[in-house]
Amino acid sequence: MKRATVLEMEKRAREFFKKAGIVVLDSEPVEVSDFGLNDIENIGLQLVVYINTQRVCAKEMVLLPYQTCPEHKHVETCGNPGKEETFRCRYGKVYLYVEGEGSADKICGKLPATDTTVYHEVVLGPGEQYTIMPGTLHWFQAGEEGAVISEFSTRSTDETDVFTDGKIVRQTVIED
Repeated sequence: MKRATVLEMEKRAREFFKKAGIVVLDSEPVEVSDFGLNDIENIGLQLVVYINTQRVCAKEMVLLPYQTCPEHKHVETCGNPGKEETFRCRYGKVYLYVEGEGSADKICGKLPATDTTVYHEVVLGPGEQYTIMPGTLHWFQAGEEGAVISEFSTRSTDETDVFTDGKIVRQTVIED
């Protein structure tokens, strides 16, 4: 992803934090991930990590309108049982898809241009939350206004996430 794109996405994410009434200091970096697909407007995520210790993690995430974080799960690694995470919607609407009953033709969100297999839909509005247990396949997408999501979880090891779509790369590569 081009550095100019990263800077633009950081700026847009900060605007969403302001809309949600969340203070993010200028000194706090905003991570921008395009998951190696170079389609950040549709597949991507912008986030600020407040803390990530051996026991806990807290993040704020921004999704642009209909932007999708692709299907993945948090697996056991090196004695870590995988991440348990609670998403709390702060702004907009979040379409969260997890394992369970549901079909692709009945979801409210838009199918992303990545592989997906789970379609049990959970719709979150401001103040609503949902907990995802370790090893659970899930993907999520913002509604038409975009979304801001607070994540509270056990230790985050995003680099070990297992994605359904083999084309996805979690670590962002920035080009000049």
